Amino acid sequence: MVNERDTQYLLLTPGPLSTTRTVREAMMQEHSTRDVDYNSIVQSIRERLVRLATNDTARHTAALMPGSGTFAVESVIGSVIPPDGKLLVLNNGAYGARITKISQMLGIDTVELGQAEIESTDLGQAEKILTEDPAITHVAMVHCETTTGMLNPADAVGKLVRRLGRVFILDAMSSFGGIPMSMESTGAHYLISSANKCVQGVPGFGFVVADRATLEATKGWARSHSLDLFDQWREMEAKGGKWRFTSPTHVVSAFARALDELEAEGGVNARHARYAANQQTMVEGMRRIGFRTLIGDEVQSPIITSFYYPDAAEFEFQKFYDALKSLGFVIYPGKVSHAQCFRIGSIGDVHPEDMTELVGHVAKVLEEMGVNLVVSG
Repeated sequence: MVNERDTQYLLLTPGPLSTTRTVREAMMQEHSTRDVDYNSIVQSIRERLVRLATNDTARHTAALMPGSGTFAVESVIGSVIPPDGKLLVLNNGAYGARITKISQMLGIDTVELGQAEIESTDLGQAEKILTEDPAITHVAMVHCETTTGMLNPADAVGKLVRRLGRVFILDAMSSFGGIPMSMESTGAHYLISSANKCVQGVPGFGFVVADRATLEATKGWARSHSLDLFDQWREMEAKGGKWRFTSPTHVVSAFARALDELEAEGGVNARHARYAANQQTMVEGMRRIGFRTLIGDEVQSPIITSFYYPDAAEFEFQKFYDALKSLGFVIYPGKVSHAQCFRIGSIGDVHPEDMTELVGHVAKVLEEMGVNLVVSG
């Protein structure tokens, strides 16, 4: 619980998130990027990521890319689509929109299936677009759209994309490591995530798990030198884990420790169960107070939840936020375009008892603000 921690507050965000003391302590080591012992850590991380994503390890590979998760997304979009290729983006939130923007800025022929932020991906419309436009070579979507907290139907989309003979790019930034999935179940040719999400490392690099044969065919397609996914992967393959440019050594050490802790917890299934318990505890408590969630439970992820602002003139989000922060809990502003919302994350080194404590503080802060909600249950 928060009062037993050595940090000033819990980060109830979609990442960066609260990490364990031991993950942070792992960053106290220093490494030379050319040392075999350091590069062996990188190789181990690559192998472990592949094992997390698939049982068919011979067919798949992984590359690490410095920067935030968006850097890894841009490296894939900019590197794996041929000069005459065309991308369909399935967009129902800010991060789907970001993929569209990246693709367009790179000069890639791009078409978008744009939907409202509270709507799940329309499989029928996606199939119609793909069927009517044979020029589309690749499809990209966000698995967990943290704009709202929605979990999009990656398995169904992947099956559709594979059936129609296209390449599937899955932005699993806020789901990989915290929601059971595989390259096989999602049909992904490329799965993208980041060190500071559900594996519970710290910010500094993203990573891509890829179908090896599909990646090998992309040589020379990159639209950026520093974000050339093929060249980054080839360097790591050929030189035992060496990065092309200076790598975030401290972050790598922390991520290796985070992978150890994921395994010790019982793997992805156990972590998913904890995240789901966190989210359920928090949502049930918030609803008892009188808060309403933005999206339905049937599409809600266990990663982050959006709540409507109370319908009360006395409610001011910044005061609400600051009061909770002073009590040791950092929540997240809203990101949807059509409604006044805020978000609360359920991931990181967070447990159901923390959520119970949070809900108690929320009720007290609202009382101090003079906000009266209709209590349910």
